[in-house]
Amino acid sequence: MKALGIAATGMLAQQTNVDVISNNIANANTTGFKSSRAAFQDLIYQSVSREGALTSEQGTMTPTGIDIGLGVQTAGTVRLNTQGGLLSTENVLDVAIDGRGFFVVNMPDGGRAYTRDGAFRMSAEGELVTLQGYQVDPGIVIPEGAQNIEINEQGVVMAYLENDPVPVELGRLTLATFINEAGLRPVGNNLLEGTVASGDELPANPGDAGIGVLRQGYLENSNVNIIQQITDLISAQRAYEMNSKTIETADQMMSTATRMR
Repeated sequence: MKALGIAATGMLAQQTNVDVISNNIANANTTGFKSSRAAFQDLIYQSVSREGALTSEQGTMTPTGIDIGLGVQTAGTVRLNTQGGLLSTENVLDVAIDGRGFFVVNMPDGGRAYTRDGAFRMSAEGELVTLQGYQVDPGIVIPEGAQNIEINEQGVVMAYLENDPVPVELGRLTLATFINEAGLRPVGNNLLEGTVASGDELPANPGDAGIGVLRQGYLENSNVNIIQQITDLISAQRAYEMNSKTIETADQMMSTATRMR
């Protein structure tokens, strides 16, 4: 009886589904987090009778066949890159991207990573860094004695020094985009890495056509919809229970057949 194996694949798929949903819920308050959903596809089919098979010498044929599916498998997890809400923090080094794009981060090993988390800080040398101490690209150093720091919508970083009424331009924050943003690989610490699937990094400036602008003093909230996640969790639980019920029913049917012998 194939139902045992088929239902088992369904239970495994729903376990994966619950894992993805639980990660979404756990990161409901993570800055810049993008929720994911599990995508599934059916497995191969066992063909008992082919569609269009001849049923007589006169050329009549079956309009439908008998194809028995062998279950389901996880095709992948799809990250939903929709905009999260902006939260006012009034911290001059907090920057949110309002629109498309990622901040570029220079990693200690020489690689590059990407993030939507704009909770920046200053290092001991005055360099703009992430909460993990990684350099924000391009390297921007805030001089000692800066009275105020301004970051405009186009990413230009300026600072007022001592009593000088004219700000000094320190550099410009740039963004990166990708042809396939869903192909980026999450590596933790709110960071993503480029892959062959994502395509090469496409540098851009904030405010360019199709590119987001920066909002100083704001952070982007997670785009997790808690109500939707709870609904999906209940649905996954019910699907898991139904698959387990299928196994119980198949087992009872096999027991009945055994007793008949």
